Amino acid sequence: MRLFEAAGGGTPLLLLLVSLVSFGTCRVMAQKSYIVHMDTSYMPKHMATHDQWYRSVVKSAKLVGTQATYDEKQLNGAFLYTYHRVISGFSAVLGENELEAVKNVPGFLSAYMDRAVSKVTTHTTDFLGMSLGSGLWPASDYGKDVIIGVIDTGVWPESASFRDDGMAEIPQRWKGKCEGGEGFGATLCNRKLIGVSYFNKGAKAALDPNTTISIPNSGRDTEGHGTHTSSTAAGNYVEEASFFGYAAGAARGVAPRARLAIYKVLWDVSTASDVLAGIEQAVADGVDVISISLAPPYNVSLYEDPIAIGSFGAMAKGILVSTPGGNSGPKGRGSLENGIPWALTSAAGSIDRWFAGTVSLASGEEITGWTTYPLAKPISGQLPLVYNKTMSHCNSTHLFSNLNASSIVVCESENFHSLWKQSGFLSYSKFVKAAIFISDNPDLHEFVDFPYPGIVISREQSYGIIKYCRSSNGVRRPHASIQLNQKTLLGTKGNPVVASYSSRGPAPSCPLVLKPDLMAPGTLVLAAWPPAIRPTYILRPNNVTVPLQSSHGFNIDYGTSMSCAHSSGIAALLKGAHPEWSPAAIRSAMITTANPKDNTDTPIKDPTDSRGIASPLSMGAGQVDPNRALDPGLVYDATPQDYVDLLCSMHFYSTQIQTITTSSKYNCSTRSSDLNYPSFILLYHQYHNQNVTRTFYRTVTYVGDGPETYTLDASQLPQSFHTTFNPVKLSFKKKYDKENYTFTLTYKGSQTGEVDFGSFTFVGDNGKHSVRSPVVVAPMINTW
Repeated sequence: MRLFEAAGGGTPLLLLLVSLVSFGTCRVMAQKSYIVHMDTSYMPKHMATHDQWYRSVVKSAKLVGTQATYDEKQLNGAFLYTYHRVISGFSAVLGENELEAVKNVPGFLSAYMDRAVSKVTTHTTDFLGMSLGSGLWPASDYGKDVIIGVIDTGVWPESASFRDDGMAEIPQRWKGKCEGGEGFGATLCNRKLIGVSYFNKGAKAALDPNTTISIPNSGRDTEGHGTHTSSTAAGNYVEEASFFGYAAGAARGVAPRARLAIYKVLWDVSTASDVLAGIEQAVADGVDVISISLAPPYNVSLYEDPIAIGSFGAMAKGILVSTPGGNSGPKGRGSLENGIPWALTSAAGSIDRWFAGTVSLASGEEITGWTTYPLAKPISGQLPLVYNKTMSHCNSTHLFSNLNASSIVVCESENFHSLWKQSGFLSYSKFVKAAIFISDNPDLHEFVDFPYPGIVISREQSYGIIKYCRSSNGVRRPHASIQLNQKTLLGTKGNPVVASYSSRGPAPSCPLVLKPDLMAPGTLVLAAWPPAIRPTYILRPNNVTVPLQSSHGFNIDYGTSMSCAHSSGIAALLKGAHPEWSPAAIRSAMITTANPKDNTDTPIKDPTDSRGIASPLSMGAGQVDPNRALDPGLVYDATPQDYVDLLCSMHFYSTQIQTITTSSKYNCSTRSSDLNYPSFILLYHQYHNQNVTRTFYRTVTYVGDGPETYTLDASQLPQSFHTTFNPVKLSFKKKYDKENYTFTLTYKGSQTGEVDFGSFTFVGDNGKHSVRSPVVVAPMINTW
């Protein structure tokens, strides 16, 4: 009996597979999970579904590769997922010879091993200028009925951020479900949290047989990451939120009236196959925006990147996919992890909030420093203040052995990790009651864990303390007190700055498109947190680590995952205000209206850059401005074919392109490296010291009302750029009119690998619209 035949008739698949492997040399190979892409036009006509076809392929491969019999139970254990919305194919556990058998099946496109993936607000909306009375919030009705799909670690549904107070009935277009599981009842969803699903087949298949790790069947968040990101994007209003008293206030997500659909794909072991299954389900359920705060497997091309592949299918169906730039900064250029041309990529920046403690010297001087020590702990009275150059290393318990009274010591810290180590040594001394840490490293203001009573001050602030300590004599010893009363300061100047951990462009997977796109708040973001997970730690005597449980169900976290969640919420608001906009139009509006200046109206800083000023490789176009994005004037739109033209220019094989697009209808007849993108990047060979020239072609679509003419302002381009624009004026009569322009840039390459940048703006004559595009020139990097 034939198992099935190839499309259009031909050799039965079983006989074909048998002929491919010599039984005399057949060996049982180690079983691994693979993601397999298939061309569905080859599906045999008598097969009812793709799932049936794929299962038959796997079963036939198993019969050839491993054993003479293979029952349905074994097949169910080896077959993981069928994909048919964002990719065409399946994932399964296969041996090496079984994989070779699958590769010879008609319709096979590509296969790669299932790889690991990784995870990468009371005030942030105020910092972004969002207002109850005007702008994007009221224009979008606060994201009413827009559905955000969050691909992450799950959710803690009992959090107050997911209450459905004030929410209308669930939109009828919603096709998803609330999937019950271990410790998670299907009744826990509501009109805010409208769906929860989990995907763990890949994770379970990847487990070592001898491991003690357990992968539950549940959408419940056991890590906190997914609860934090989803509530940041679309959490409801919650009064009296705080982190141990810091950042106290009313918490709310960026799109507080949007709906949330949660897809748990991250576990103790996380795999690409589960991520693809989550994206696939989100598209099927009818979400409008996908927020995926994950980093793809390292060093993979776009055609093997599950986030890139899944997001292309989502984009083609009109769904914007929002991703983080990654937390691999500041390793220099080329550390950016999600360089997907058809997705939105966010860098992380700071906000204007400062958590403060105070040192009061007996001389009368007061110094305000940084702390997030979670326990309110006033150091009662004036204690001896101890400083000397040797002791300030604070790297040995021996340094404090001569103390014979309760004291405050002064330590010099290089970074966050050294502060933790120093805190451990301090905890062994019964006489050290608190510490003053001296450091100019911005890392110390980005991480929330502060394990020991104390504050961080700058080196400049330390001069007064050191002078005071040295000027005291044996009769009058220096004394001080420290107040750790969980004080929060707002409106601090010089923000945002680019976070040191935020990955820098260009993206090795696609350096032809400038990434990141923009910057959003990512540092010290307050959002919901599972109460069962203790968010921070303190050190008790003898370096004993004690986890603390938050009494408010909130935590402060950092990372481009948090900036991604902010951008996802803003994209949802824009989708609510402009439901007709494509994903590219929404992204364009956010890029061209982003602000390159901080709250002192000076260029945004990058503390890790020798010039101090942030380049587009670290912040994209600048800090996202939600209210200006509502009315951008012009947008740079793009279709799926435009992205295919880009892939063709990258010399991908047709099978690799079809792996990404799932379709053979696209072709390379119009290949072009010049994607219709709002930003520009020119790469040069570092050591050639020659002029490099490139002409960019762009089409802009008018989304304003009434006639308007835009005039070029190129005053913000550096003198090292030799440029020509044609034309310099763009005139539009009505909404959705299109105009083309060219931009030619010539730059002489630098032997030292210099990065140069600027921007140009098309300014509308109605006084409302300024459409700004960042431009950067940088040395070429190694690509993936």
